[in-house]
Amino acid sequence: MNPLNAVHLVDDGLALGNKEPNVGRLLRNAGKLTSADAERVVLLQKTEKLRFGEAAIKLGLIDEADLQQALSHQFDYPHLSPGEGQFSPDLIAVYEPFGHQAEQLRALRSQLMMRWFSNGHKTLTIAGINAGDGASYLAANLAVMFSQLGERTLLIDADLRRPRQHVLFNLGNRPGLSELLAGRVKMSETNRVPALPAFPNLSVLTAGAVPPNPAELLSHTATPIKLKGLAEHYDVILIDTSAAHGSADAAVVAARTGAALLVLRQNHTQLAAAAAFQANLVSAGAVMLGTVLNQF
Repeated sequence: MNPLNAVHLVDDGLALGNKEPNVGRLLRNAGKLTSADAERVVLLQKTEKLRFGEAAIKLGLIDEADLQQALSHQFDYPHLSPGEGQFSPDLIAVYEPFGHQAEQLRALRSQLMMRWFSNGHKTLTIAGINAGDGASYLAANLAVMFSQLGERTLLIDADLRRPRQHVLFNLGNRPGLSELLAGRVKMSETNRVPALPAFPNLSVLTAGAVPPNPAELLSHTATPIKLKGLAEHYDVILIDTSAAHGSADAAVVAARTGAALLVLRQNHTQLAAAAAFQANLVSAGAVMLGTVLNQF
């Protein structure tokens, strides 16, 4: 069943007698409907046996975006309208959570929950073969979606060569992971990375200053200990890494988390490079949890 249809069915069950349902009050509070409008909607709803939102749309009082915004508040499903939050428009989980691409991401989230996170694991590396394959985009959107599910989620930008997450989420980039790994920030200061105001279940640990020795920092013997300290406060930790081609960073980070989700770009990523990365994972004691094919 389409999740949006499921939401509408629940909404329909909220109507009590002649009273408008909760979604009607939310639309009025948002200034989308007047009290007179709501009465017209309820009348049409009864006459044609429509759900409240469908009736309001049929009367031309609201559009689908207005309805989805109200439903998101009704079911405590945080997202933003275009232009809010000053995040990157690439965060479709933030701005277009009910579109086709978001549905595909939700299906991927479900697979990850069943195959990895429900088995006692908390951390997962998101890696691409080449820069521009879409690994950072995928990691950011998945992090938002896990937080929308109610999971305490931490997104770590471990791309210490070309960090991107601070740009996507419009955050300052210091202090970040590089300062933590270099010992310039105390672990106690990062145990609880502040959650984003619009998404109370989501925290983002940015990469920090780009260091001259990213491979050495990520390979440091204390790195697993610091990741374990962070994991105590979260249900899901997704780690964005630099491109696997040209550096061992992604394989090193994946070895720390135990598994990697590999992002491939259609007509761009060489299969030989993907196979080589998988071999590196196996030799490091990690597994390839799956692959995602980006089509752009």
